[in-house]
Amino acid sequence: RYRLLHVLEFDPNRRRMSVIVESPSGEKLLFTKGAESSILPRSKSGEIDKTRIHVDEFALKGLRTLCIAYRRFTPEEYQEIGKRLHEARTALQQREERLADVFNFIERDLELLGATGVEDKLQEKVQETIEALRLAGIKVWVLTGDKHETAVSVSLSCGHFHRTMNILELVQHKSDSTCAEQLRQLAKRIKEDHVIQHGLVVDGTSLSLALREHEKLFMEVCKNCSAVLCCRMAPLQKAKVVRLLKTSPEKPITLAIGDGANDVSMIQEAHVGIGIMGKEGRQAVRNSDYAIARFKFLSKLLFVHGHFYYIRIATLVQYFFYKNVCFITPQFLYQFFCLFSQQTLYDSVYLTLYNICFTSLPVLIYSLFEQHVHPHVLQSKPVLYRDISKNSHLGFKPFLYWTILGFFHAFVFFYGSYLLMGEDTSLLGNGQMFGNWTFGTLVFTVMVITVTMKMALETHFWTWINHFVTWGSIVFYFIFSLFYGGIIWPFLHTQDMYFVFVQLLSSGSAWFAIILIVVACLFIDVVKKVLYRHLQPTSTEKAQLTEAGSGINCLDSMCCFSDGETACTSVRRMLERLMGRCSPSRVNRSWSSSDPFYANDRSILTLSTMDSSTC
Repeated sequence: RYRLLHVLEFDPNRRRMSVIVESPSGEKLLFTKGAESSILPRSKSGEIDKTRIHVDEFALKGLRTLCIAYRRFTPEEYQEIGKRLHEARTALQQREERLADVFNFIERDLELLGATGVEDKLQEKVQETIEALRLAGIKVWVLTGDKHETAVSVSLSCGHFHRTMNILELVQHKSDSTCAEQLRQLAKRIKEDHVIQHGLVVDGTSLSLALREHEKLFMEVCKNCSAVLCCRMAPLQKAKVVRLLKTSPEKPITLAIGDGANDVSMIQEAHVGIGIMGKEGRQAVRNSDYAIARFKFLSKLLFVHGHFYYIRIATLVQYFFYKNVCFITPQFLYQFFCLFSQQTLYDSVYLTLYNICFTSLPVLIYSLFEQHVHPHVLQSKPVLYRDISKNSHLGFKPFLYWTILGFFHAFVFFYGSYLLMGEDTSLLGNGQMFGNWTFGTLVFTVMVITVTMKMALETHFWTWINHFVTWGSIVFYFIFSLFYGGIIWPFLHTQDMYFVFVQLLSSGSAWFAIILIVVACLFIDVVKKVLYRHLQPTSTEKAQLTEAGSGINCLDSMCCFSDGETACTSVRRMLERLMGRCSPSRVNRSWSSSDPFYANDRSILTLSTMDSSTC
């Protein structure tokens, strides 16, 4: 039996790994495996030329290649090697550099044994996923440590490179001058053939030269290429490329996805890192932001979940600014009418509960459950992802719109209440005048109803939870105000709100003012939405219209749980009969085990046998 003596660990710079063993006869042997670029130059004997030809043939077939070599040690050589290894491994300073020097000293004068070609099959639906990413406006770069021929073959098979694409190469350059000249020629060629799609192939050595003094020219060439392939990349080079893209003038959002230890530095460098749980260990998964089981799940992660959560977060942030602008501005305007005496417009309890109870739940449920387009539509139409690219929903213009809308509503709240229920208007038939706290309560009531209705206008996906919290928030406000103003509370220093809300609701003119002001506030927003949808509809809005016509709407969300069929079947069928939406005999809601998008996601009910032509 062979006895293991030493292990020379893999190093991405050396691109090889070795072991020193003792044969049954007592002979000391070194076995080395690694990339042909690191093994062949260190081999002095064996079928070197023949092996090089075989390696190139394997690479053209898309196989991952390795070369294997060995070396015999004399007792004196092994004694010296053991001494050097011990000194390097016990060094307190510069241990890694000293180990690298010793490894290079050991791994020389090798005798080549041969080469291996291992087929690394692509996962299913890789080509479809990459094509979907391209349709969504996402530029895909492939960073790999594979040989040049292997990387190009795999890129062609997975759809990263098309057969009709003009492949440009920046490989095997040893000096800055030749690399710069090649970059200039590539840039000129791209400008001359601007109609044709170009793909760029660059290896690690040429990339290091290009980034040293010609970074701007290199990035210009890459931007004009539809696809970029970087081969023979060390892990740190992968991270450097990601950092180069992050710091480019366009400031793009980068996403790195990988399944091996070589991808960890790249995953950590990108804005978003995704690890694939594969056979190469869990290092990538442990260092990533998100983990998925297959590469094909990336499309659902981006186009469905990413799309949903971006819309939810964008609306959540801007709605909070909007409703607080509506809340504070009337208080500011009131100071011009109270001689800047710091008199509050709202009662202190209302000031406390506005953001805690009265307006918090609708936007919370929206940010958890909103689906403005059906998931199947988002998955099947990657182009819809372009509508949220470049932070379109959370940029300056949308934020400015929400802020201006908040000020507009606040002015309507205050001056509308002031004009309709002014100082010369009697509240009750007995001549009792309109008081300070009643005026503030009227403004607050209009505000709570309007901001809640505004959230309802933004909601596309209505479940029973949305209905409960939206209308329940308004009902809770009325019930709380009646209860709070209908009792004399002994622990309060003043009873300013006693019977105020009851008197407000007993006035017909107050009800008229509430309805008129709420309609006036929301009318402008509704008109704007209607005009934009008809004059300048986005791809998402067109998809919503198509979706509405195909019979997928809020009724599809009524049964959201696996055991919810029996609970809401009767209600759903009754509503469908009343609306004339579908023939009950043709509808069957069930979980579809063969569904490609939701086989492992039971949070959304799928339509398995619904005939859309009957809807």
